[in-house]
Amino acid sequence: MSLLLAASLLLKALAIPLLVRVAWLDFTAQRISNRDVLLLLCLGLGSLQLSSVAVGSWWDMGLSALAGLVLFVGLFPFWTLRKVGAGDVKLMAVTPLLVGGSGLVVFSLLLLVFALVTALLVKSPFLLPAGAFRIYVQHLDRKGVVPFGVPISAAAICTVAFEIAYSLNALILSR
Repeated sequence: MSLLLAASLLLKALAIPLLVRVAWLDFTAQRISNRDVLLLLCLGLGSLQLSSVAVGSWWDMGLSALAGLVLFVGLFPFWTLRKVGAGDVKLMAVTPLLVGGSGLVVFSLLLLVFALVTALLVKSPFLLPAGAFRIYVQHLDRKGVVPFGVPISAAAICTVAFEIAYSLNALILSR
């Protein structure tokens, strides 16, 4: 593994604690800050830049940018209709740049699973074990708020972790 690919993986690994922070703040305060989204954008673009230079192909970066643009344009009308928050739209647009074009399929499948679990828990809070947590989720349901940043962040964390594990496994097997 080249030094550039290792640096690219390091930038992706640095995004994991930031994604945890985004998920926690979205869950507790229903807010995703622009600062966190911009930091994720910088980490994603840096990681894509390093891997593109190392591989010698800009295909992954172009595919990620196109996916981010399509997601932003596709979700923007839902924000104008007040169906999703602006932070969710921005986070969703930045995430393809973080996971890369090669991780979009894994991210999409994980996002589908995590979004279904989130919707199930918000609509059926009696499935939750703790009373206080159950009351909080019922409060979210009464307000009509679903913290969509949580499944986005969880899917991105799992995708990045999978990419890092896959790269490390390839490195170990190549020796």
